[in-house]
Amino acid sequence: MSLEAGESLAEAARQVQGFIYPNDFNLWWSVVIVVYPYITGLVAGAFILASLVRVFHVQALEPTYRFSLLVAMAFLLVAPLPLLVHLGHPERCYEVLMTPHLSSPMAVFGFVYAWYLMAVLLLELWFDYRQDFVEWSVSDPNPLKRLIYRIMTLGVMDVSERALRLDHKLGQIITVVGIPSAFLLHGYVGFIFGSIKANPWWGTVLMPIIFIFSAMVSGIALMGFLYQVVSKLRRVSISINCVDAINKSLFFMLIVDASIETLDWVHRLYEAEESLDVLVLLAAGKLFYSFLLVQVLLGTVVPLVLLAVAVSAGNRLKDSVRRTLGFISCLLVVIGVFAMRWNVVIGGQLFSKSLRGFTTYKLDLIGSEGLLMAVALLILPFIILSVLVYLFKPWREKVSEPHDL
Repeated sequence: MSLEAGESLAEAARQVQGFIYPNDFNLWWSVVIVVYPYITGLVAGAFILASLVRVFHVQALEPTYRFSLLVAMAFLLVAPLPLLVHLGHPERCYEVLMTPHLSSPMAVFGFVYAWYLMAVLLLELWFDYRQDFVEWSVSDPNPLKRLIYRIMTLGVMDVSERALRLDHKLGQIITVVGIPSAFLLHGYVGFIFGSIKANPWWGTVLMPIIFIFSAMVSGIALMGFLYQVVSKLRRVSISINCVDAINKSLFFMLIVDASIETLDWVHRLYEAEESLDVLVLLAAGKLFYSFLLVQVLLGTVVPLVLLAVAVSAGNRLKDSVRRTLGFISCLLVVIGVFAMRWNVVIGGQLFSKSLRGFTTYKLDLIGSEGLLMAVALLILPFIILSVLVYLFKPWREKVSEPHDL
């Protein structure tokens, strides 16, 4: 054995508690794989919030409708990057679509991603903005932007009442199709983990459902946070009706999410399989801060209390107090859901298949799977979002409001 290999083995051994198998020394999935389900969840949640306006006619959320679609688009464009970073040869990613391997859940992501991007989100944005593209292609003072808007019309310049009604109707249909597609987009990510029966931390039939509801919670919370921040930056008044609607939606969704996760733990405790002891030790030991403090306490219990006060008190509280309670709750939920993704991806790899020992995850600062790369992947969607907001002007009033057929 070489000196380098011996030192590496000694370093790994110092990170071990109890008895573990040799192939459990190192974690195969790093922080970038934590970012991957987190970003896809934000996409699904933001789209669901937009659908509350388009399909369920929650008019109080109207100020966030177009902005939610742009947020979903910005994060969706970044969603595959963590996987590409993780791959040894990212230039081969096209093979997923050229040589489909349907038995691989990761490979299915290529098809789900292409469907959601091309057949759902892009089409909905186009039908919603087509009238504006036509107008901006003529009225915008910037010749380059006029050209961009002209290209985006795809040559369809008809803005008659009949054409606008058709755009509106087709947009509604796509939104209806997009709701189950959003569930599929993130539910299958939970399926990736839930289908690994050899890992008792992951292998539960509730994992896809947990991922779906946590995605809706995180997306709604992100929109509540961004809506207040962007309104402050734009120096416009924050609609208290919109804030109340977001608070109420987040509150009830968070109750469902917390209930399902609690049910998962109750089910584990009731079954009391041989893996239960190591899972309890993991939750109370290695994951004490990220699971019990950040995910459960700060990311779930505290927001539930704050939102319960804001929702139940209603108009008896000042507008500024309800906005503050909603803002803090949204921020804590966004952090808590990221902690949940960390606990699932990293936590599920910290114990050995022997069920008698733990290893340690060392987060590098630099490198393709280091902290800086993860931070860059989380910042990039906001850079893309700023460009989309500049081009698409989500808060601009529509020229006319088409009616249903």
